[in-house]
Amino acid sequence: MFRLASMIYTIASGTVMGIFIIIALSSGYDTLKYIVIAAVAGAIIALPVSWYIAKAIKEQG
Repeated sequence: MFRLASMIYTIASGTVMGIFIIIALSSGYDTLKYIVIAAVAGAIIALPVSWYIAKAIKEQG
């Protein structure tokens, strides 16, 4: 399941980081500090998200 979760993480991390960066930019936090914080937060949040998605896929099949 780790391999499946790591493959999903490559997609989920980019998606979640992009969402967080767009939220930061549209909220007016447009300096490098806040963009990096949003990207790191997205990468961290993507870990349990990818694990949950991999677990759901594993239970279905």
